[in-house]
Amino acid sequence: MKILGKLSLVILLFVLVCSCVWAEGKDELRYITVTGDAEIKVVPDEVVISTGVETLNKNLTAAKNENDRIVRDVLSLTKKYGIEQKHVQTSQISIEPKYRYYENKKIFEGYRVSKTVMITLKDISKFENLFSSILEGGLNYVYNIQFNTSELRKYRDKARIMAIKAAYEKAKALAGELGQTIGKPYAITENSAGSTFAAYRQNVQNVMATDGGAAVEGTLAPGEITINASVTVKFELQ
Repeated sequence: MKILGKLSLVILLFVLVCSCVWAEGKDELRYITVTGDAEIKVVPDEVVISTGVETLNKNLTAAKNENDRIVRDVLSLTKKYGIEQKHVQTSQISIEPKYRYYENKKIFEGYRVSKTVMITLKDISKFENLFSSILEGGLNYVYNIQFNTSELRKYRDKARIMAIKAAYEKAKALAGELGQTIGKPYAITENSAGSTFAAYRQNVQNVMATDGGAAVEGTLAPGEITINASVTVKFELQ
């Protein structure tokens, strides 16, 4: 029994020593962590126009009817420009009483009826004419004009591959400066926070167009949109 007890103790000590050696060897593994970034410039092929119409009348029915009429006219314009129905959306309908204060008195001005109309135009060459037409049609608010690409997924994937290659080249260069080489990658993280893949936006939020669009001057050039990708990669350092 004593011999078995000593043998068990020896085995236990051997296991503990091997575990310590293994843990020490594991801790000796060295890594290099780098971030790779990539950017692609793309000419947009579609534009999303977010506009709205607001009407005011002391008669609620009259305010709503006027609002509905303007929206119907704009929807007819979209058909004229060959825009599919699925690319036109009305939303954010609201009705509320509007008051103003004068000499500490609350004066009722009327019922304010507002509605948002979002249009996706697939042919950018029609943008200028369409934009002028919808303003002349009675839409009196322009919230947002955003130029996009219909192949965003393709360009995102391309930018991501470029970012991975950039991370590899950076790791190799940094290790080379220290007389080292890099081994296999151990971890890859895509940094998608913030506006990594955000398309270019031209914001004209809360700008009211008056006199049938006369307040809108000049033109909006789409230029190029930027698609970004960023990855963090951990490589073994040899």
